Amino acid sequence: MTAPHTITRLRHDTRRRQLTVAAILDIGPHMRRITLTSPELADFVSAGVDDHVKLFFTDTATGAQAMRDFTHAHTLTIDFALHDHGPASDWARAARVGDALEIGGPRGSLVVPDDFDWVLMIADETGLPAIGRRLEALRPGVRAITVVAVDGAGDVQMIDTAADWQAHWVYRDGASRDDHARLLAATAALDWPVGDGYVWIAAEAEVAKALRAHVLDARGHNAAWLRASGYWLKGAAGAHENFG
Repeated sequence: MTAPHTITRLRHDTRRRQLTVAAILDIGPHMRRITLTSPELADFVSAGVDDHVKLFFTDTATGAQAMRDFTHAHTLTIDFALHDHGPASDWARAARVGDALEIGGPRGSLVVPDDFDWVLMIADETGLPAIGRRLEALRPGVRAITVVAVDGAGDVQMIDTAADWQAHWVYRDGASRDDHARLLAATAALDWPVGDGYVWIAAEAEVAKALRAHVLDARGHNAAWLRASGYWLKGAAGAHENFG
């Protein structure tokens, strides 16, 4: 019998797949959802809500190939956060139905059981695809708390979930995209739930480290029930780092 709260890691065979853009939907002023299809997805496996696939682009400015990590939804729908410039954002802005895209992965999955008393997810907009996938999969009635930094009210997303979802949106409102103080303050203001909980963090690398330290040190949370990731690093294109 598996012990409660057992988190498992799975490894997958990885290969590149050629996909085709099937649908495009803008879900806010800074997020574009692109649905991809291909017969090569028949044996595609993704068991973790924050699994990453690599997308391969050709930089239109240099002609060089660039790789970017993205999380995805169940139907292999990729949500692109639209920044000012970069291979991924540029491709997503210009994408049309029928365009091709090459992906690789995921290499593995971190599978978190749905047996915790509560779940807390803290992120900037780059973590919203994984948050959406987690909320959609949670069992009815379980307490789920999200703290997400976005540019403004137009970036708020409505997500279908049977969980008891409490959403905290942190608006930049034109301020620079430095979420360190904003997310820390919003997290510190939370009434920490009772019982066993799982905490998930995804943001700029230094912001994610600071949030992880707060959860462990100020809140005394169990490190085994926490995952923090730097989904991007300021000044370093394509960076991604997990801190445990």
